[in-house]
Amino acid sequence: MIISVKPLALRAPDPVGTQARGTDLLVRVSAPATGRDLPVVVFSHGFGSSLDGYGPLTDHWAEQGFVVVQPTHLDSRTLATPQDDPRTPLIWRHRVADVRAVLDQLDAVEAAVPGLGGRVDRERVAVAGHSFGGQTAGTLLGLRVVDPVSGDGEDLSDPRVRAGVLFATAGRGGADLSPFAAKHFPFMNPDFTHMRTPALVVAGDADDSPLTLRGPDWMTDPYALSPGRKSLLTLFGAEHSLGGIPGYEVAETTDAHPGRVALQQRLTTAFLRDALGVDGGAWDLARKELDADPDPLGRLESKLDPS
Repeated sequence: MIISVKPLALRAPDPVGTQARGTDLLVRVSAPATGRDLPVVVFSHGFGSSLDGYGPLTDHWAEQGFVVVQPTHLDSRTLATPQDDPRTPLIWRHRVADVRAVLDQLDAVEAAVPGLGGRVDRERVAVAGHSFGGQTAGTLLGLRVVDPVSGDGEDLSDPRVRAGVLFATAGRGGADLSPFAAKHFPFMNPDFTHMRTPALVVAGDADDSPLTLRGPDWMTDPYALSPGRKSLLTLFGAEHSLGGIPGYEVAETTDAHPGRVALQQRLTTAFLRDALGVDGGAWDLARKELDADPDPLGRLESKLDPS
């Protein structure tokens, strides 16, 4: 059984540069009804979504013993932020500030859920995100967004974050971007060489994004181009919704497949338990089960894996 509270209004993050967020940060908190020393996962939604999305993942993680916090970012359709809003060019920075604000206000998060007080392990924190949310989560892991003019990329990583899961996350920018993406999304220029925090990257081998000229392998860059302990789950036949993780029967799911969703539930839970020191054997067991599957829905590979 889980308890879910929404919307919890957290204090707005500090301004990004000279730009104030302009509104409180609304989040959803889901947690197990029982248990102690519960680890935390902050989940960053894809462009346009909100705290109400991604139930197939967030509900499952809460059922499995995690406190899951889902902020609504400024690009959410629920906020109707206009394209010409002065915050829009730096909306990627506001997203990172949102996640950091959640970590800064875990006292308020804990107090909002009946019976949760004193049950949260502040030393076991992970971030996760889908699509645009994957870049947001990756930035907390050490990904740097490179300014296309200056070539500089600021370090916005957070030492409180011990692991991450990146779903369908954009790869390199520059010549790999489509003309549309290069024109409209200048922040889509990530440098993964400093993203050292352990992470599981999930990509679909049929996720042929209009944002890149390369094809589905673009989404594997967060794995291939980053150092440290990383794993890559490639889902066979999966498009950008990866079988349906944005929600139950949501319109943007073009490749609904309960089996793919179930596989991600199992493997991401095992990875998080292992990476956060909750259950050191969970990840090895999950990998062996996938290896033994005679008709697997995906392929798993790892590098610099201590096992």
